[in-house]
Amino acid sequence: MLPIKPHLWFDQDAKQAAEFYASFMPDSAINYANHFSMPGDECEIVEFTIAGQSFFGISSGHKLGINPSISFMIHFDPSRDPEAAQHIDEIWNKLIENGKVLMPLDSYPFSERYGWVADKYGVSWQLILTNPTGEERPMIVPSLLFTEPMAGKANEAIDFYTSVFKDGKRGTTAPRPEDMGPDKAGTLMYADYYLDQTWLAAMDSAHQHGFGFNDAVSLLIPCETQEEIDYYWSALAADGEPGQCGWLKDKYGVSWQVASTVMLDALRNGSPEQIARVTQVFMTMKKVDIETLQQAYNGK
Repeated sequence: MLPIKPHLWFDQDAKQAAEFYASFMPDSAINYANHFSMPGDECEIVEFTIAGQSFFGISSGHKLGINPSISFMIHFDPSRDPEAAQHIDEIWNKLIENGKVLMPLDSYPFSERYGWVADKYGVSWQLILTNPTGEERPMIVPSLLFTEPMAGKANEAIDFYTSVFKDGKRGTTAPRPEDMGPDKAGTLMYADYYLDQTWLAAMDSAHQHGFGFNDAVSLLIPCETQEEIDYYWSALAADGEPGQCGWLKDKYGVSWQVASTVMLDALRNGSPEQIARVTQVFMTMKKVDIETLQQAYNGK
């Protein structure tokens, strides 16, 4: 079982975006970049690490439009970093360059230093000075915002996800104690949960945002066996929408990729001929078939 990897579909150069993040985020690097062809399109892919969290990025002629429905919380923990308050300001100033402030970097009831920004590539980040207790969290945590028709369903979704993933468990849960405008008592101000060695978070918002979950930010599950693929594909697609090439939308509209490590290895280490063979058969699949991908990789 391998950690979940956020997958970002950039409207612009994916490698350029990854290089931008790696230039100022701690513990960050470009792992590899490559290209492959789809019918009538050329795709650039990049795997990169930001603050210890692995990401995949892709860009092509198809522009999906990243929005704040899935953002990335950056925890600045003074118990681990004595200069956390300084570092939150430094990274904020990098992210707001040609970006858009969604919530100003300021003091709030839940944190003495917090801000929400969409950077120049459209990716949303929540920067927070934390005072954690209990189990330690990683610096970056993907956060799902349940809005529009999904508002109020974050708690139900967490129950669903933690039942699907064998290591699933809840962490912090902070429901609203009373009605707060359109947000009803009991809906989630914030909660976090653990799936596949990965911490994620969720929030409800019944305000009108004009966006919801889409394919521009998906959650990729790297599977090593066909049994894993079959299981996650069936469980997550239940009452949802199975898609093409291992993609699916679950019943809450969240996009997942149930992927094979054979495909990921081909994109990272394969020759141009191997990548072409693997992607050609991959494009014909809905649920991923590992044996067929491996045969294409091996040239059989």
